[in-house]
Amino acid sequence: MKVKDQFTVVPEGSITTPQGFRAGGLHCGLKKTNRFDLGVIVCEVPANAAGVYTLNAFQAAPLRVTQDSIAVDGKLQAMLVNSGNANACTGQQGEDDARSMRAAAAKAFGVAEHHVGVTSTGVIGELLPMPKVLGGIEKLPAEVKADGGEDFCQAILTTDLVQKMTCVRLSVGGKTVHIAGAAKGSGMIHPNMATMLGFMTTDANIDSAQLQKLLGGVTDSTFNMITVDGDTSTNDMVVVMASGLAGNDSLTPAHEDWAAFEAGFRFVGEYLAKAIARDGEGATKLIEVNVAGAQSQEAARAIAKTVVGSSLVKSACFGADANWGRIIAAVGRAGQPVNTETVDVRMGDISVLEQSRPVRFDEERAAEYLKGELVQIHVNLHMGSETATAWGCDLTYDYVRINAAYRT
Repeated sequence: MKVKDQFTVVPEGSITTPQGFRAGGLHCGLKKTNRFDLGVIVCEVPANAAGVYTLNAFQAAPLRVTQDSIAVDGKLQAMLVNSGNANACTGQQGEDDARSMRAAAAKAFGVAEHHVGVTSTGVIGELLPMPKVLGGIEKLPAEVKADGGEDFCQAILTTDLVQKMTCVRLSVGGKTVHIAGAAKGSGMIHPNMATMLGFMTTDANIDSAQLQKLLGGVTDSTFNMITVDGDTSTNDMVVVMASGLAGNDSLTPAHEDWAAFEAGFRFVGEYLAKAIARDGEGATKLIEVNVAGAQSQEAARAIAKTVVGSSLVKSACFGADANWGRIIAAVGRAGQPVNTETVDVRMGDISVLEQSRPVRFDEERAAEYLKGELVQIHVNLHMGSETATAWGCDLTYDYVRINAAYRT
């Protein structure tokens, strides 16, 4: 059986489908509307945990608090998140507020303080209105439930238009295991963590060290391969919690079902990454760039990200203009080895460049293809065997409108 056949997507699954997890959300007053702005994922037991974080030098206070929590014993039992305020660039007061949120959540849910993670998303540089936040945390336990995945997803949104979640099921050592994920992100998205927050849960038995290695590898090929606007946020984070309640033998790369588990884990990461790119602010389409024939994985990834992040390529896709010159220009400025005599470029199945020479193609057919909701650009360098895929979206008038008035 092929690895891709060893897990099944659970259509109605959510972040609470894996055994031991509940979630919920409510409105505490951070957003001007009555949309939920405070949410939590809670596990019945301290769960093995792992996290990856933004590479932005101005890392928000909640990320440091979460890293401190996981560092104690590699476990989390509750993950608290607010939207509407990033608690970033807020100095010592911001750090104190994040720690107050952690302490309040620990008290509300009856768990150890170092078993609580905290994260925030929203406007940078404003202090949290802590009376509203702490009041909301006190009310959260009553809103947490086994089917609270959608409420949690609503609570983490900012400029997102849609909720983003998925879940898969597979067998590990004869035990049924689930892996689920939820994410938010629409703008300020760029490789090296994309304003993106990702949350994954699983009931698999896997220790924190193995979970960290797996998350790091999957992040490099999924969350770190998306871009909307070239901006890396102060608050980006992906955290995974593993309850172990499926009862399987501990998963390691030596386990006979490791490949299937890794494939399911990677599917969840890729699904969420693509959903974020597809929901880019003002976007009308998802752009996927596939690079083949590179000399190294690093080169393939760098070229794919450069092409999908090009404002000119994104604008051409929005305007349904098959301007392959913008693609080849992006390939050439990616800072990676390129043989300028051997590059092929396709848009979908329409060849526009072969061996770095223009190919006659039907402009009307190409324009029609570019009007679709998914645009796939294929670049073959013919220099090696390495490949990579990156995802992004088109650049539209609405992107400027949304971000010109973000704080108002």
